[in-house]
Amino acid sequence: MEPQTPSTARMIDYWLGGKHHFPIDVAAAGAFEAAYRPCADIFGSVRAFSGRAVRHATAAGIDQFLVFGAGLPTRSNVHETAPGARVLYTDLDPLIVEAGRRILAGSEHTGYVHGDVTDLDSIDRADLDRVLPDWNSRPLGVVLFGLPAFFDDATLAATLDALYEAVPTGSRLLFDFDATELQDYPRALAMMGPSFHMREPTRFAALLGRWTPTPEGIVPVAHWLPDGRAEDVPDAFWGGVAVK
Repeated sequence: MEPQTPSTARMIDYWLGGKHHFPIDVAAAGAFEAAYRPCADIFGSVRAFSGRAVRHATAAGIDQFLVFGAGLPTRSNVHETAPGARVLYTDLDPLIVEAGRRILAGSEHTGYVHGDVTDLDSIDRADLDRVLPDWNSRPLGVVLFGLPAFFDDATLAATLDALYEAVPTGSRLLFDFDATELQDYPRALAMMGPSFHMREPTRFAALLGRWTPTPEGIVPVAHWLPDGRAEDVPDAFWGGVAVK
């Protein structure tokens, strides 16, 4: 049965050229683009950044990743970018978790479970230990793409601090933030809902708390260690990698 409401995860799959979406998601994506601008290039740039960040982490010896708010694990996601790594995807949406499990069926060293980044105990410990048996003894890659915009400053700072406490020294945080680019598009911004938080780039570093950004810093994602010339896209998303 097709879903009755659109999903951000499936809309992103559509913008990335995937096949795991429905007409209702395409319609919602079209409505958002009518209020903003075409989004395929923007989300393609974000996905390219995520790939570079994952490869940066693997070059530092990270071979296990815990991904929060993962959406659909398709189109060059973490387990495809780091094929030898163990990857546990999590999300709050039960339909997305179910779809993710179907997509990953038969994929070695990966899993998809319910998980809330603001409550690490929400992840079943048996699942965590099964997919990431060394999560609390060797450096871990913690992935937060697309999530910070849905938390206020206090919640986000507390969440990142709890993650810092939970993981071993040498772990990496892979993250992005939504900048204020949408403020010039009030109809599109209204579609994001009242819980959506844009931030000025000068505020990003302080929210990381004890996490230390790598020398590349927190920059528009297209400009973070680009492979050749950076994509010509709006600076809607800024990101980076930080170290414990």
